[in-house]
Amino acid sequence: MSPRQPTPTLPPEGLPESPPHSHPLRFGYGTNGLADLRLDDALTLLADLGYDGVGLTLDHMHLDPLAPDLATRTGRVARRLDALGLDVTVETGARYVLDPRRKHGPSLLDPDPADRARRVDLLLRAVRIAGDLGAHAVHCFSGTLPPGTDRDTAWKRLAETLAPVLEAAAGAGVPIAVEPEPGHLLATLADFHELRLLLGDPEPLGLTLDIGHCQCLEPLPPADCVRAAAPWLRHVQIEDMRRGVHEHLPFGDGEIDFPPVLAALRDAGYQGLTVVELPRHSHAGPRQAELSLPFLHRAATPAPSDGRTTAPEAIAHRVEHRTSRPTHQTPRPPLPSEPAPALSPAPPGEPSATQEGSTP
Repeated sequence: MSPRQPTPTLPPEGLPESPPHSHPLRFGYGTNGLADLRLDDALTLLADLGYDGVGLTLDHMHLDPLAPDLATRTGRVARRLDALGLDVTVETGARYVLDPRRKHGPSLLDPDPADRARRVDLLLRAVRIAGDLGAHAVHCFSGTLPPGTDRDTAWKRLAETLAPVLEAAAGAGVPIAVEPEPGHLLATLADFHELRLLLGDPEPLGLTLDIGHCQCLEPLPPADCVRAAAPWLRHVQIEDMRRGVHEHLPFGDGEIDFPPVLAALRDAGYQGLTVVELPRHSHAGPRQAELSLPFLHRAATPAPSDGRTTAPEAIAHRVEHRTSRPTHQTPRPPLPSEPAPALSPAPPGEPSATQEGSTP
């Protein structure tokens, strides 16, 4: 099944249409933020709320990639997505789908070849599932640097393990969208380009850009990250975040100015899904999904002709959230010539990245 083509939609009531030269953005919500819902209930919720698609994390409760009758179950999900009019990106960031005791383990960097092969097998299954679902991309990440492994060896392992996955992706016509993840070997946009050049710039290799991660540790502001990443952009994750603290936050609870980010995505002609990524909020998943889409629609509203550069509703939403909680000082984003900051310990009540390198 080839990737679904975007369905033309009217702008939300009261919002102007996008300029004729740009593409309307298409928003989704990640199932890793709806982990307490059955998959069919999650998909129905997102369609009812007006989302364009879903970031489907393959996990034991959502299209388990290791359980029997995978092809049959995938076919049922494909039919349901079609019936609901939802597009899909396949994500592979489930915490314990391969190892019940090791978060995100094993990885593509593990010293044991058999363990690396298990992660490769998961990604190959994800490529087959993506082809059957008509997904736009398969998301993955590198994993953290194993103890006792030097970086040169780790980069070599990453290139070797991704080679068969990229070959399968080319055959399926589905790009592999690697995500720079704070704390991982491949943590930044610069690291993505290192991998790209190491592999010889293969056509199926693309990028997952997490907007919160840009705010967290990239030297450029998030909107500039979008512009720099545009030629390789295959999938986008979005949430709020603070500088130097890897914690996925609901919109308005962090520091990101979203209208310029979404304008950069629109101006770049990005046509994939922009998926809300709140994996720590499943306890309130339906409510977060309900709140997130109107926020994104407001923030994506093109600037009016009087010269204003931000959507007033988005600013009001941010002010309302910020005035209701204590604030703390965070370092300013560095200039492009400065190195990205090290992740610092989070203030009380604001956990940062775990040793495994991604938000718990």
